[in-house]
Amino acid sequence: MQNTPATPTTESNDEIDLLALLGALIDRKMIIIICTALFALGGIAYALLATPIYSANAVIQIEEESPGIGGMLGDTPGGEMFSQPSAATTEIELLKSRRVIGEAVENLKLDVVVEPKLFPVIGSFFYRRFNPSTDQPVADPLFGLNSFAWGGESLDIFQLEVPSALEGEELVLQAGNDGAFSLLDGDNSLLASGKVGVPLADGDLRVQVAGMVARPGTEFMVVKQGALRTTLQYQRLVGASERGKDSGIISLSLESPDPLAAVATLDEVARLYVRQNVERKSAEAQQSLEFLEQQLPQVRLQLERAESALNTYQNEAGSVDITIETQALLDQVVELDTAISELELERSEMERRFTREHPNFRAMSQQMAQLESRRDKLIERAGGLPETQQELLRLARDVKVSTEIYTAMLNNVQELDIVRAGTVGNVRVIDEAIVDISEPVKPKKALIVVIATLLGAMLGVAIALLKHALNRGIENPEVIEQLGLPVYATVPFSKDQNILERSFKGKPSHVRGSHLLAATNPADLAIESLRSLRTSLHFAMLEAKNNVLMISGPSPSVGKSFVSANLAAIVAQSGQRVVLVDGDMRKGYVHKLLNCEPEPGLSALLANTHTLADVIHKTEVENLHFISRGQIPPNPSELLMHANFGTLLEHLSKAYDMVIVDTPPILAVTDAALVGRFAGTSLIVTRFGLNPAKEIQATLQRFRNNGIEIKGAIFNAVEKKASGYGYGNYGYYQYEYKSDTK
Repeated sequence: MQNTPATPTTESNDEIDLLALLGALIDRKMIIIICTALFALGGIAYALLATPIYSANAVIQIEEESPGIGGMLGDTPGGEMFSQPSAATTEIELLKSRRVIGEAVENLKLDVVVEPKLFPVIGSFFYRRFNPSTDQPVADPLFGLNSFAWGGESLDIFQLEVPSALEGEELVLQAGNDGAFSLLDGDNSLLASGKVGVPLADGDLRVQVAGMVARPGTEFMVVKQGALRTTLQYQRLVGASERGKDSGIISLSLESPDPLAAVATLDEVARLYVRQNVERKSAEAQQSLEFLEQQLPQVRLQLERAESALNTYQNEAGSVDITIETQALLDQVVELDTAISELELERSEMERRFTREHPNFRAMSQQMAQLESRRDKLIERAGGLPETQQELLRLARDVKVSTEIYTAMLNNVQELDIVRAGTVGNVRVIDEAIVDISEPVKPKKALIVVIATLLGAMLGVAIALLKHALNRGIENPEVIEQLGLPVYATVPFSKDQNILERSFKGKPSHVRGSHLLAATNPADLAIESLRSLRTSLHFAMLEAKNNVLMISGPSPSVGKSFVSANLAAIVAQSGQRVVLVDGDMRKGYVHKLLNCEPEPGLSALLANTHTLADVIHKTEVENLHFISRGQIPPNPSELLMHANFGTLLEHLSKAYDMVIVDTPPILAVTDAALVGRFAGTSLIVTRFGLNPAKEIQATLQRFRNNGIEIKGAIFNAVEKKASGYGYGNYGYYQYEYKSDTK
């Protein structure tokens, strides 16, 4: 009955092992530290090199307007039925209107953008920190780069008009000698040349530079933006908000890398807004005044006609006096007519705000109907008077009403004329624009460094957890044993061996110096674990068909050569005669560990070009002989299949107490399967965290397919891990027990 290898058992556990995750982070702490440090340095560099942004602030007050005719409607029933929008909201929209912002853009020439050409990344850092003086108005160029501005350079353009094709394009203004300059397009083609203070006109191109401070050769980036585009841009940049609900206090702000330009822009916007408010109020008075001045001649004419008609009638009728009864009726009718006229005016104003079905409008219509009814009754009463008194009443009423209307209009004209001349407006600037240049609002250096550090730490943690999740290599020898393969030894990772391997990589083979850990540091924990392997093999090989030990592995870089060479040295140090054969005729490098020449070696022996005496080498370890790989042949597998190889192993088996053959990885080439047919004992080396369980299963299956039974495994390069298995948790290799004598 054939035994099937056991498969690794997995436990279904939906709980998160926090200790395992914490251990994974500790194991990969260098990744977290490096990511955190890099991001922190990046945040510090950005905080130091980024251009500071300053914020200018101003305050405007909106005063309550005195109510006009329409304002009195609030006293009528239901006048507060509909909520009115905040006055500040309306004024903010007016302040940020294109009329105000656009005029500020035009007055300050904000559509012309001028920036000195700075060296990438570090140029702004040097430019900001230079303090110009009379002796040195501009900084000396670094690295001999004259085209860049390094501090103190400035350019003031009074006028810039470009063809529509160049609008929005980046132009280059290059300073010359004695105030001369050249204007270039994006392709460095010359557009025009001129001097400071001299207007320059060439077709649609007009340039006038008011002032320039720069070395010859320094370049400035100049852009003429469209007026609308610049206006829309500043509409977004200018901030306006009300301080407190219905407070009438508007706070203005503008952020810019140039604090003086921000102050000038905000002051100009506030000035234009106040002026527009005054003009708006004055325009209302002007419109009313013009209307009254147009109506005055007509009212005066009506008055003159009424007076003429009254005089004519009195002359014709011969009656010059009005009776007491007629005078009383006249006063009442005139009073009612005046009240009706005022209500007519109010109703006209209300008709613009409400529909005819609105309760306020209907109430006013009812009130007018009542007054008209009373007036009609009085006129009806006048019908009982003598005919002369009736006519006299009618004519006198026309004269009196026309006189009162004309007098009221004259008074209004005088009042509106005074209002128009002395209009102040209902807004005023409380605090003019100011900026704190000692404390830029951006970048917030401390916050940026903290955020960058946190992002770096988070990224490092994410990378560490991702590497932990993607790492399928076995880190616990129990998993190998669950595959049905005994673990004969767990070999800790040796830092000394790592140093030795780096020392001979890339160096010629004739370079002397011991590279064998068993010889240089016999007390190393890895060597101690191989001594325990020597003891285990002594009993394991008692039932083997011969004393030939083959050592292979699933993949490259598992440490087969390290285990083979040091195990051979340890067995030889115990007094046994050992021969080590480098059976990897493809990439074998055991000769470097033993400081032997690679040629002649096994390939020459199997090809019958050399004898055994020619290829066998003595080593620095007594009782240890070595056969190197030899010259790399084109057909290593065919040489191992030759009868010469079996004859060689048979001869070595009789001449030595142990024969150790180091072979290539089985999953890469078939050489190990060819060697395993002659070996009495076969072991594989697996590396901590490198070989997954499926890879080891495939290795065992590959050997079984070739009729070779693997005796056990050597778990190599075990590292101390906080997240799981390590040599501190298994095998007690954290204890080092050696003599204090040096």
